[in-house]
Amino acid sequence: MITRTKYDPKEIEQRWQAKWEADQIYHAPDESPKENFYHLVMFPYPSGDLHMGHWYNYSAHDAFGRLKRMQGYNVMQPIGFDAFGLPAENAAIKRGIQARDWTLANIERMRDQLKAMGAGWDWQREVVTCLPEYYKWTQWLFLQFYKHNLAYRTKAPANWCPSCNTTLANEQVLADGTCERCGSIVERREIDQWLLKISAYAEELLKFEDIDWPEKTVTMQTNWIGRSEGAEVRFTAEIEGKTEAISVFTTRPDTIYGVTFFVLAPEHPWVEKLTTPDRRADVEAYIEQARRESEIERMNTEKEKTGVFTGGYVTNPVSGEPVPVWIADYVLMGYGTGAVMGVPAHDQRDFEFARKFGLPIRQVICAEDEEPSDPATWDSAKAALGTMINSGPFNGTPASESKARVIRYLEEKGIGKATVSYRLRDWLISRQRYWGCPIPIVYCDSCGMVPVPEDQLPVRLPEYVQFKATGESPLRYEKDFLNTTCPSCGGPATREADTMDTFICSSWYYMRYTDPHNNEEAWSQKRIKEWMPVDQYVGGIEHAILHLLYSRFFTKALRDMGHLPFGEPFKRLFHQGMVLGPDGQKMSKSRGNVEAPDRYVEKYGADTVRSYLMFLGPFDAGGSFKAENLEGVWRFLNRFWTLVTESWNDNPTNEQNAETRAIERLRHKTIKRVTEDLENFHFNTALAALMECNNALIKQQKSPVANSAEYRKALETMMQLLAPMAPHITEELWHLTGHQGSIHLSEWPHYDEAKTQDETFTLVIQVNGKVRERLEVPANINEGEVRQLVLATPKVQSFIGDATIQKFIYVPGRLANVVVRKG
Repeated sequence: MITRTKYDPKEIEQRWQAKWEADQIYHAPDESPKENFYHLVMFPYPSGDLHMGHWYNYSAHDAFGRLKRMQGYNVMQPIGFDAFGLPAENAAIKRGIQARDWTLANIERMRDQLKAMGAGWDWQREVVTCLPEYYKWTQWLFLQFYKHNLAYRTKAPANWCPSCNTTLANEQVLADGTCERCGSIVERREIDQWLLKISAYAEELLKFEDIDWPEKTVTMQTNWIGRSEGAEVRFTAEIEGKTEAISVFTTRPDTIYGVTFFVLAPEHPWVEKLTTPDRRADVEAYIEQARRESEIERMNTEKEKTGVFTGGYVTNPVSGEPVPVWIADYVLMGYGTGAVMGVPAHDQRDFEFARKFGLPIRQVICAEDEEPSDPATWDSAKAALGTMINSGPFNGTPASESKARVIRYLEEKGIGKATVSYRLRDWLISRQRYWGCPIPIVYCDSCGMVPVPEDQLPVRLPEYVQFKATGESPLRYEKDFLNTTCPSCGGPATREADTMDTFICSSWYYMRYTDPHNNEEAWSQKRIKEWMPVDQYVGGIEHAILHLLYSRFFTKALRDMGHLPFGEPFKRLFHQGMVLGPDGQKMSKSRGNVEAPDRYVEKYGADTVRSYLMFLGPFDAGGSFKAENLEGVWRFLNRFWTLVTESWNDNPTNEQNAETRAIERLRHKTIKRVTEDLENFHFNTALAALMECNNALIKQQKSPVANSAEYRKALETMMQLLAPMAPHITEELWHLTGHQGSIHLSEWPHYDEAKTQDETFTLVIQVNGKVRERLEVPANINEGEVRQLVLATPKVQSFIGDATIQKFIYVPGRLANVVVRKG
């Protein structure tokens, strides 16, 4: 008999959290007879407070992990902190404190908040990316990339945020040309920078056969990589008495005879070579103007076309015609070769450019259903495939053969070749900021660029620095850090003052979780083989072409270096939706619609907040947080508490009858629904099934069946099914009802498919399609029995009368329809 009657989440939750931590029930041992299951959520940035979005993501993630643990898996569910980055540095500058102190204080606070959530984290595996014991291995990984020619330094145009005073990867510039972090307009600057050769893996990154990922994410990565098939064509120019070649990539080699102008990116090295003295002033002014524009602005198709003639010419290698060379900001040095052949008749961008500057437009492709026409009468380019015209020896070549024939000609003449091009460019990882992982490279006047030996890692980041009002990296002025000795000759040298993009840290953290305390290597092969790849990964779709693409690149590269036995990091991926404010808008301080979880946890308890967030709607869709709706979940948990505490019977009866069989069917049905829903991340419908079951059991609470073993078993099963979503209340009830051990280590309930079927169903009877009767019939009734029963029913007989039965239609488990004809 249970004597406690009040549900007090504040007392229950803190007590059980302490007990779980003391017993380490969520620690996944490396050696276990159970099958390993690696369940991972994207780790948080230590901002200092868990917001409602964290709770939404982590609660559901935790529920799934608890399900797998109860299903018998050795579940590793680790947590850590992605602790380097600009917010900490900006906070340090603003508050006059050290980035390290701000970060570690925030981590301490967020640890407490994460524990208050009651999630089953394996805290023994925690990683913090800003600590030397972690970033030592980030530096080691950089050296592996450097050793295998996948990390290199070059002077090239870079995205520069004037507010953050640092470079940005292309993926960190928003569609409107602003910095994703601060919103400032991003500029283009040419500086020395470090890059990783992700482009070397472009083709393999397009393959997703071995992973179960959302189609939208696969599409986003595929589009970002941007594979295009075409031809590389070599145009030539006379420069200082010599013939030099310049290549362009085109997906339409069949339009080669339609080239009427040639465009170089303003940054292209040939601009200097081809610009004539009389054009130099205009060209230099245009280059300076383009330098101030962001890449996104330059690529904007709505932007009016601008450009300047250089005075120089190149020769079309097929037609032999001289082609005027222009520079224009819509051509980017980082795409293809930084040169474009202008075919205005068959490319809208080229068409607009030609119209603006009065350049010739020549039709060289004619669609099958059209006749050649004067381009001067056109309103836009004709981009369709078709028969080649005005193309010398290729005239009359049909669309089905044109590209292949032209490419074959280019290759035979040695003036071009078939080529595959990618939109993806190498990953710029240099950041001119302090709070990041130091790049383990030194510069020596005698030896040049020298990697730091592995046995001298980590290159430690100074813990206390003086920030400049300009926002420049203080590492450039920290003499104790900057000045060092050359590892090669022992002479004076300087360290690299740039730090790494923080996405480097998060590109491998999931590997470190497998062996977090290894001081000899980033991970042991034994541990990585036991745990990796990650079985289930949960995180936001906003990282589809940042973290998720980078992690795949890291994994494939490390596999090829011999450090990993697999090529994909995450087997299955799920993207959560977003929690919106009560007004249906994204939560933000400026809108005043931010809802912090702490006050609701204080009022209702963690289980209510967790369950409410999972009940909002489909996990991948999100929904609006409305505080008043917490009351509904709160009432459900209280009703469930009351049901169990008032109905639990230590000495149930074993009598079998229709009522006990109905309870047993309800139990098996609920197990099936909740199991299938949780396995598919349908937490809202899993909770709905439990609420329905709870209501059904409450209705029977005062009846004799409540004394049965089946009823008690249903209560026990309800506790287990609810445990993943509401871990505290279920643990408390589990022990109040006399169970030993944690409910979260108990075996997940099984269902019998046969017992999920009802014994009877309501048969709807129609005559000529109109409902005339309803009968309760056995579930296993066959069609012959249904026909006999229906036709013997008095009400049906009265509607049939002396009419002729033409047809008898039976839909199993639903209805019977008697079709009759009078006379």
